[in-house]
Amino acid sequence: MTINHQSAPVRTKPWVPAFVSSEEFDDREREYVLRVIDKKRSFRFHGSQEESDAAKLEKLYRDRLNVRHCLAVNAGTSALIAAMIGAGIGPGDEVIVPAYTYIATASAVLIARAVPVIVEVDDTLTMDPQALEAAITPHTKAIIPVHMKGIPCQMDEIMEIARRHRLLVIEDVAQANGGTYKGRALGSIGDAGCFSFQQYKLITAGEGGMIATNHETLYARASIYHDSAYGFWGLNQFPEVTLFPGENYRMSEINAALGLAQSERIDSLVSRLQHVKKRITAGIADIPELQLQRIPDPDGDVSYSLNFFLPDAVMAERFSQRLAEEGIPNGTIHNNGFADRHIYKNWTYIMEKRGASERDTPWTCASYTGNVEYSPDMCPNTLDWLSRAVAISLHQSLTDEDCDDAIKAIHKAMGRNG
Repeated sequence: MTINHQSAPVRTKPWVPAFVSSEEFDDREREYVLRVIDKKRSFRFHGSQEESDAAKLEKLYRDRLNVRHCLAVNAGTSALIAAMIGAGIGPGDEVIVPAYTYIATASAVLIARAVPVIVEVDDTLTMDPQALEAAITPHTKAIIPVHMKGIPCQMDEIMEIARRHRLLVIEDVAQANGGTYKGRALGSIGDAGCFSFQQYKLITAGEGGMIATNHETLYARASIYHDSAYGFWGLNQFPEVTLFPGENYRMSEINAALGLAQSERIDSLVSRLQHVKKRITAGIADIPELQLQRIPDPDGDVSYSLNFFLPDAVMAERFSQRLAEEGIPNGTIHNNGFADRHIYKNWTYIMEKRGASERDTPWTCASYTGNVEYSPDMCPNTLDWLSRAVAISLHQSLTDEDCDDAIKAIHKAMGRNG
């Protein structure tokens, strides 16, 4: 690869913030939050549920996802934990997770008292179905496919494997709210879908999460678990399900109001992002050294990240530096562009099998008779893909001129004049 390092950078204006979010609060967010304040109701179980913003947010997602049940919680991690508890996952169970995901995916498994089994990702940077099937043991109870960076997983293959082995599928949709797979909303394909409204997400409430499911018992148990006093508010809808101890994962009405206002414009945000990504990818399709990330369903890509691979890690680092010099911020595995907390080898407490109590961890639980082992080099394919990857964050405020600047900068950084 020849780097053509010339003159002034292609772009001198700021590109995008360090994270992508629709946190462009306007009159709608202000109106909804002030409505909560005026009602003097920040707790969802105070007063009529018909007036609750958390209940309205749940309805919005039930309608969007075409599922029977949605449960608003205080974080995406809480959604994962409550969904697993709702599904009956616990001590003695193994749950398969990808090697590239936010650490909360794996730590949620531990908090549910189960054991995470880490498997490779492929050129989609999502779970490799072949690695998934190879990791199944008699102890496997569930799979958590993660739609990383807005990219839908290979859900046909994953669901076929899961059904054949009678495994639960809990989709982690934290980074892909608004995405689809072959016409179906992400989060509605597996046994449950878990969303996040944390600040770094496309739709934000500062903090917050959502569980979506068609399973009555899972929903009932998750509802009980998300509120330690659920049976005491006079709202218990599930008399047939025995109450058990829970956490306090309830979403506040203020967070719900923000999430509701943001979620009402999700389709327009995703549409704009898809336009931006398609324009840039079309403009760099003639560069043979760049291998675009494979996307299982391009129409379902949320499109807030443009990811591609260079032939080797050294080329990726050099290209990344030159592209930044051309005014286009980007990231690699070495400059935190793919974030240490998202790569399995950096999950120290999992690699070392440490729990909150050294005397009692899911791995040493008497109910667990498996033997999962971890090492920093256990997923070489994942590390290879990530070491060669370059990511450019996209934003809904980017104009066509901004896109054309990126195309020119990428060509220039590759030593071209396009």
